[in-house]
Amino acid sequence: MAPAKKRNVSSVKTAEKSAKKAKVDLSKTVERILESRKHANDVFDILESLQAEQEKEVISAVAACSELFCALLERKELFLGKLPGEEDALSGGYSAEDKYRIFMRHRYTSCVEILLEHLSHEQYDIKESAMCCLMKFAAGEGLHPLEDLDWSEHYSFPRELIQALVDNLLSKATDNSLLISRFQEFLEMEDVRYYVMSSIRDNVGKVMDKSKGAVVPVYQNNVFTLMSSISMPNQESELTNFMVKQEGFLNAIRSSATQEHKRVFERMWLGFLKYKLPNSMYKKVLVILHDSILPYMSKPTLMIDFLTAAYEIGGAISLLALNGLFVLIHQHNLDYPDFYKKLYNLLEPSVFHVKYRARFFHLANVFLSSSHLPVYLVAAFAKRLARLALTAPPTALLIVLPFIYNLIRRHPSCRVLIHKPSAEDEPFEDPYLTDEEDPAQCRALESSLWEIKSLQKHYHPDVAKAALLINTPLSEQEDDISETLEVTTYELMEKDLKQPEIKSVPLEFETATRLLKGGGDVLGQHFCLA
Repeated sequence: MAPAKKRNVSSVKTAEKSAKKAKVDLSKTVERILESRKHANDVFDILESLQAEQEKEVISAVAACSELFCALLERKELFLGKLPGEEDALSGGYSAEDKYRIFMRHRYTSCVEILLEHLSHEQYDIKESAMCCLMKFAAGEGLHPLEDLDWSEHYSFPRELIQALVDNLLSKATDNSLLISRFQEFLEMEDVRYYVMSSIRDNVGKVMDKSKGAVVPVYQNNVFTLMSSISMPNQESELTNFMVKQEGFLNAIRSSATQEHKRVFERMWLGFLKYKLPNSMYKKVLVILHDSILPYMSKPTLMIDFLTAAYEIGGAISLLALNGLFVLIHQHNLDYPDFYKKLYNLLEPSVFHVKYRARFFHLANVFLSSSHLPVYLVAAFAKRLARLALTAPPTALLIVLPFIYNLIRRHPSCRVLIHKPSAEDEPFEDPYLTDEEDPAQCRALESSLWEIKSLQKHYHPDVAKAALLINTPLSEQEDDISETLEVTTYELMEKDLKQPEIKSVPLEFETATRLLKGGGDVLGQHFCLA
C-alpha cells in the first residue's frame, strides 16, 4: 500500500508542476502574440489548452484568452463588421492587415464558442471562470464594438453574446443555481440587466414552445432563479451603473429608462408565467409576487389571469395567491367575483398546519375588516372558524378565538350567535351546514357559537382562558392578533415551562422530638414500642 500512496502523491505534484508550467507558458505565449504578429499562430496553443482535461490548465487558458482578446479588442485588431469566411479572406482582395484581423476574429469566435460550452462543464470553477471571461468580452465589445456603426445615431451593445450566455445558463438538464448566483453581480449594471431580461423572454418562448407547454422542472427552476435575482431600480436617478458607457445613449435614455425597464420586466414575467409550472414553482413565485414583482410592473393588472388560476388550485397555493389578489383589489380596484366565497372555502383543517398560516390569517383579517360586509357573510366565517376550532391545535386556537371576537366586535348584529336562547335540557341540533360551499346558504345565523363554550374545558389553560371571554360582554377594543400569528408549539411549551415557581406555603405544625411523640401525641395513642 505504501508505494501506491507515494506514487499518487508524486502524480499530484507532477500535475501541479505541469499546471504552473502551462500557466507560465501561456502567459509568455500571450506576450509573444501581442508583441509580434509573426507569432499569431501560437493562439492555437491557447485554444488547445482551453479544451484540456485538467482543471487548472483550463482555468489558466481562460485567463490567457481573457488577456489576449481583451487587448486585441482595445487595439482594434479584430475585424469589424460582417465576418467573411477564412477561405474567402485568402482568395479575396483583402490587405495583409485585414487578413490578420479576420484571422484573429475567427479565433476570437472559436474562443467564445468553447467558453459557452464550458458553462455546462462538470467543474464549477471552470464554469465560473468561463462566465466571468465572457462578461469581460461583453464589456470589451461594448467599448470597442465589432460592428461598424455611426456613433452619433447608434448604441452598440453585445446583444448576441449576452443572449448566448443566457441560453447556456438556462440549462434544461443541469441545475445552475450556484452559477446564476455568481452572475447576479453583473445584473446590478443597468444595461446588462435590461438585455438579460430581453434574452430570458426570448429563450423561454423558444424552449417552452418546443416542449409544447409541458413542465420542464430543471429548466424552469433555472429561469426562476435568474429572474428572481433581478433587482429593479425604483427611480431614474438610480440608473447610474452601466457596463457600456456611451454618453449619447445615456443622455437619450434617462427620461424613459425606468418605464422601459418596467415594460421589459413585465413582459419577461408574463412570458414565463403563461406556461404551466410545477406546484413547487407556483409557491416560489407567489411568495415574492406582492413585493418583488407587482410593484415594478407597468400594468400589474395583467397578472390577474395568473393569480386567479393559482387561486383556483387550492391548498397552500391559494393561500399564497391571496397576497397578490390583495394588492390588485386594494391598489388597482380589481373586481373579483365570488372572492369571499372562495376565501370561505379555503377555511379547512389543513389551514392550521401549513407553513403560510400566519400570512393567511393576517390577510383574512384585512379582508374581513370592512364594516360594510353583510351580516350573513361575517356570521358564516365566524361559525366556520368555530367549528374548525374543535380539532385545531392550541397555537391555532390562540389565533382563531381572538379572530372570532374581533368579527363580532366589528359587526354587533353577529352577537346573536352568542346570545342564542335555547333550552339546556332539550336536545339541540345545529342547523349550520358544514359542507355548504356558499356562505349565503350555510344557515350560520340560525346557529350559535356553542363550540367556544366547549373549548372552555380545553386541556390547555391559555385556550380555556381565552374561551371564557365569551361569557362576559366583549370590550369595544379589538384584540391584536399579530402577536400570536407566529407562535409555535415549541414557544408555547417553553412559556409554560418557564412559569415562575410557586413559593413554599408556610404551614403551622408541631415539631416531633421523639419517635411516636409530637403532632398532638396521635401516634402515641395508637402505637407503642414493645
